[in-house]
Amino acid sequence: MTVFPCKPALLIALALIAGTAPARAQSNVAAGEKLAFDRGKGNCLTCHVIKGGDLPGTIGPELKDIKAKYPDRDELFAIIFDETKRNPQTMMPPFGRNRILTEQEINAIVDFLQTL
Repeated sequence: MTVFPCKPALLIALALIAGTAPARAQSNVAAGEKLAFDRGKGNCLTCHVIKGGDLPGTIGPELKDIKAKYPDRDELFAIIFDETKRNPQTMMPPFGRNRILTEQEINAIVDFLQTL
């Protein structure tokens, strides 16, 4: 068996990266919640009831148990990016296609929705 030498700096860097992953995930969830509740950006509350949100709309379905309903993260991303591809009659704006939200912002919202 061949053993490759590993530099201590590399080990430290890998440990730091691994240690920050949960914190980064939590901050992405918080950013997603902020975007979802922001009336000028994600604006999810205009159409959806979301736990913790004020003055929700009722046009769209209540957003709960999302991870169970959409276990495939990519499907949820695609819905937010451009639901018209799946449902041409939707009232949901194509947030990604119309550049209302960036891919990074949509990913943050998906991270948040998967906690509901």
